[in-house]
Amino acid sequence: MSHILVVDDNLVNLQQIQSQLSDNYRVSLAKSGKQALQICSRQMPDCILLDIDMPEMDGFETMARLKQNVILSRIPVIFLTANHDITTEIRALESGAMDFITKPFEKSILIHRIKLHLRFSRYQHYLEDTVKELEDSIVLSFSELIECRDQNTGGHVQRTSTFFELLGRELQHQGRFTGELANSELEMMIRAAQLHDIGKIGISDQILLKPGRLDDEEFEIMKTHAIIGADILKTMYERTPTQHYLNYAIMIAGGHHEKYGGGGYPNGIKGENIPLCSRIMAVADVYDALVADRVYRPAMSHRDACNIIIGGKWVHFDPQIIDAFEAIHEKLAATAGKKVD
Repeated sequence: MSHILVVDDNLVNLQQIQSQLSDNYRVSLAKSGKQALQICSRQMPDCILLDIDMPEMDGFETMARLKQNVILSRIPVIFLTANHDITTEIRALESGAMDFITKPFEKSILIHRIKLHLRFSRYQHYLEDTVKELEDSIVLSFSELIECRDQNTGGHVQRTSTFFELLGRELQHQGRFTGELANSELEMMIRAAQLHDIGKIGISDQILLKPGRLDDEEFEIMKTHAIIGADILKTMYERTPTQHYLNYAIMIAGGHHEKYGGGGYPNGIKGENIPLCSRIMAVADVYDALVADRVYRPAMSHRDACNIIIGGKWVHFDPQIIDAFEAIHEKLAATAGKKVD
């Protein structure tokens, strides 16, 4: 049953609308914009009926607050008001409302409008999800195509993306980086993680496919893949500015080889000057490099890899991310197909 949130400072209006809708919908009531936002944060409604003329926080301000949240901005909003002037109606629609109904209104009209916008909203979400799945498939295929050139890293893209997600979810669970790791932001970071090594497309096969360790000169060339990757992704983002996850992809590609204590590349930045998404990717990337086979060495055990990762706390890695790593190391081992010694 669809969930409708009704927001009005008039108790009589709330009760009237609830009686009209309760047979067909699950109805929540809010007497203020502030209370409405609190309800939305606990359980997102499928549609909001929002009065305009309310004290303290009116309908327009409430709408603006909803639009500031990526998730809540997707909720269809129908404004309710006793004002019949064209200026109010235009302002309501320009603010992002899906519709505008003047009071008093007929029950049948209200229900019809709600049904219409719920149907449209479901279809819109379906299209958005379908497009996202297609984009993710293209990104993964592109990343794996690049990965195929590097005999050292089979399956690296998918594994590191999974490690990244596990670490991000654990950081959320521990209540760390709450502003930066909102669900919507973490989802974009996870999508972006697949593109962290895209810069390897600019590295010659002579270096990328070398069956052994790189010498100093070759390693300096290999290090340029971070800058190359960031530049490629910047161009992609400029051409498709609505794809906001590419902004995280730029940071991850360009910063996942930086070190928390300094001395990394390409910019030698340290601490929280390194973007959080890059600091998470650094742990995921190194763990996979250690537990996977390389042409120049066999894979390490999970225990040995953990000792190296944990030993890099404060020096190579963000200590808070290492705390999360330790908390979920068994999940990481399971994903990598490694035994927990």
